[in-house]
Amino acid sequence: MAGEPWSETMKNIIEIDGHKASVSFDPELGMLRGEFLGLAGGADFYAANVEQLYAEGAASLKVFLEMCREKGIKPFREFSGRFNVRLDPATHQAAVIAAAAENKSLNEWVAQAIETAALAS
Repeated sequence: MAGEPWSETMKNIIEIDGHKASVSFDPELGMLRGEFLGLAGGADFYAANVEQLYAEGAASLKVFLEMCREKGIKPFREFSGRFNVRLDPATHQAAVIAAAAENKSLNEWVAQAIETAALAS
């Protein structure tokens, strides 16, 4: 099997050929569904079990990358590092206070919180 074995700590994320994919269960089909993250287009795949999911994912990714290469399309999304967050005003106030208590700007505090949470998953 390519990537790491399935586990609860992975939070439904698997890695295939160096690319992460989210995994869910499709009850209508009775199958596992994977979808690659960070691609400039859709590349999803289905399988009845985890072993097949890795194989189908590798095949789906290969086809997606080949199509991008043929059409001259960049296969991966580009991230600017900027995004807007909408919060409840009380949460916004609490975040400003928490950041100030750590002698940080709100941006520094939020960036660190996101980095900590994202790297833990």
